[in-house]
Amino acid sequence: MTLLIIIIVLALIFDYINGFHDAANAIATVVATKVLTPFQAVLWAAFFNFLAYWVFGFGVADTVAKTAHTMEINLVVILAGVIAAICWNLLTWWLGIPSSSSHTLIGGFAGAAVAHAIAVHGFSGYVGEDGATHYWYEIVSWYKAGKDGGMPSGVLIIIAFIVLAPLLGALASYLISIWLLNASRKIIGPKIFTVALMIATVWLVSNLMVPYADIDKPRFESHFWSVAFDPHNIKWFLVAFIILTVSAFCLIFSSLNLHQADAALKKMQLLSSAAFSLGHGGNDSQKVMGIIAAAVAVYIHTNPGVHMDSWLDVVLPNDDLGVKGVMPGWIPLACYSAIAAGTLSGGWKIVKTMGSKITKVTSFEGVAAETAGALTLYFTEHLKIPVSTTHTITGSIIGVGLTKRVSAVRWGVTVSLIWAWILTIPISAILAGLVYFVLSVFIS
Repeated sequence: MTLLIIIIVLALIFDYINGFHDAANAIATVVATKVLTPFQAVLWAAFFNFLAYWVFGFGVADTVAKTAHTMEINLVVILAGVIAAICWNLLTWWLGIPSSSSHTLIGGFAGAAVAHAIAVHGFSGYVGEDGATHYWYEIVSWYKAGKDGGMPSGVLIIIAFIVLAPLLGALASYLISIWLLNASRKIIGPKIFTVALMIATVWLVSNLMVPYADIDKPRFESHFWSVAFDPHNIKWFLVAFIILTVSAFCLIFSSLNLHQADAALKKMQLLSSAAFSLGHGGNDSQKVMGIIAAAVAVYIHTNPGVHMDSWLDVVLPNDDLGVKGVMPGWIPLACYSAIAAGTLSGGWKIVKTMGSKITKVTSFEGVAAETAGALTLYFTEHLKIPVSTTHTITGSIIGVGLTKRVSAVRWGVTVSLIWAWILTIPISAILAGLVYFVLSVFIS
């Protein structure tokens, strides 16, 4: 039990570090454009990080918890993964490199699990509990097909989104920038497109709403408020609100003078940065929830017959067996609190990289980048894919830079960032493997 408590504490420390390591993602553009002072910006971001507690479910947490097969590892594996993730996060923060906290955690967890499999079974095959022959590399859930043709999961899908997340962010921000640029012209075409988009958004979101009868655990006795505050529905309400707000601005953009347009864009930046901070809190806090859930599952498996107190009554969902997941309320509350506290601490070295070194950011570009980043995070969270908020916002900033000209993006800085992204998972995995072997000497 002591080791389990240590893992939970370290996981929350990682969540705190994640907050100040990734604070720059949400606040870099509002600081660079002087919409908010650095202190005001971290307060704003921290508030919406915490607010995500009431918005998002636990889909990403479930994906992270199943990075490795919990029935084949022990608590030392998870401890090693968390320690390695903390070390890499602190190093990259110190160097001012906006690496991915998400991939650090995934890499550490997977690397420690592989080290455990090699230590226990060697490189040859072994017979598992199911009677089949398995190999050391199978301890990690590399790929699992989606149920009923849904989105597949596994570490390979997470690795694929190292490329896909920034590309989605870049494409979305590029298209939003082009939309805004055309909306500033006194022609009818962009307005027709905007009205059509507003109608399509309302139609799509209304069809994606979960009715009261399909809500597992209504939050209120009132049907209306239960539907309105269901996590799935809130996400789509937010998507609609963001798109409709930008659309409303586009309809009046051409009638504003330069000063009025800049003032309006700065106000919209508050909305876009809030939306991105909400997505950041929802995406990244769930990863730590997944680690804690996996640790509890491993503890129960390695201590059969143990009685768990209600505050640690965690059950991982299993779609194949129809098992619903259980998460005590204090775990998400603690995780969202830790990341919000970390964001309050800031990460000014990375703010400089994100806010000015990639491309010069104005209020116009800030709105486009943050809106695109937020929509990308909501989309990937809906698919239960733990993506990097760092990669997403970096891609979004590159996308708005490309609307000016290709040379507006400082590609030397961008290439350095990409190398950090590529190396994060393998370095974290190797580091976690080494930490596992060291810990195994002292912890049986």
